[in-house]
Amino acid sequence: PTRSTLMHSYSSQFFKINIATNATMMKLTILSATVAATAAFAPANTLPVTKSALFSTPTEEEVVTTESATTDIPADIPQPASVAVKPINGWVPDESLPCYGLPGAIAPTGYFDPLGFAQTGITLNEIKRNREAEVMHGRVAMIACLGYFAGEQLPSPFGITGPANDQLQQMPAIPFVMLASTIAAVEIRRARIGWVEPDFGDWSKTLWKLRDNYYPGDVGFDPLGLKPTNAKDFANMQTKELQNGRLAMIGWAGMCSQELVNHRTIMGTIEFYQKVFAGVNPYEGCGDGVIC
Repeated sequence: PTRSTLMHSYSSQFFKINIATNATMMKLTILSATVAATAAFAPANTLPVTKSALFSTPTEEEVVTTESATTDIPADIPQPASVAVKPINGWVPDESLPCYGLPGAIAPTGYFDPLGFAQTGITLNEIKRNREAEVMHGRVAMIACLGYFAGEQLPSPFGITGPANDQLQQMPAIPFVMLASTIAAVEIRRARIGWVEPDFGDWSKTLWKLRDNYYPGDVGFDPLGLKPTNAKDFANMQTKELQNGRLAMIGWAGMCSQELVNHRTIMGTIEFYQKVFAGVNPYEGCGDGVIC
């Protein structure tokens, strides 16, 4: 046979071997992927499973727990005495409950924690700190939502105008310093009420640590006397505040984003789209470079 014939024969054999190898590798890949996919549906290890549908009050709480088998402990082995936890506004931290039993979950979602901020293993201090942050941000967001509408519609003593996003930098120096000082004083007071004093000798023990007898968000400010004394009523009011605060955070984020995009006030945006839907040119009568 000629050289070209031999080369053609070798090439054909190599090509067939390569195809067979690739086919084998493809089969192994498919097999491993199939095993991995089916493993996801395999039953997990037998562990206690807790399903809960939490609502605003303890009377509406429904917890279904499948208990694991427990071994009997001999009577002659001394057991540690259970430590009684003093209720805080009627709330007693319970590690077996989602979010340690704090109120704030309502139908239809019930207990909703897709990112795992209150998953099993999170310490009580972390739960309280996250709830503290949620309550305080919700209160600030509710004030901010009111401020967006009031600040843009009511006349300002300092001649501040335009969208709320652009109003802070229009404040004169003295009122701005007074505002910043007030915020700092309020935050320092809140820290002294809710947080453990820092230990500079071993700062890791007290950093981010809340007091054991501190209820998240309860800084003692209730000038109208609206705080209920009954545990059930307090849980209901706390849930209402949380839900309104959560809605306000979403609402504020939407208003802030809207003004960053079109640089119009909230009412100005509403009037703009009223003209658009009415078939009127919203830019009629606007000069060059003027937002109207």
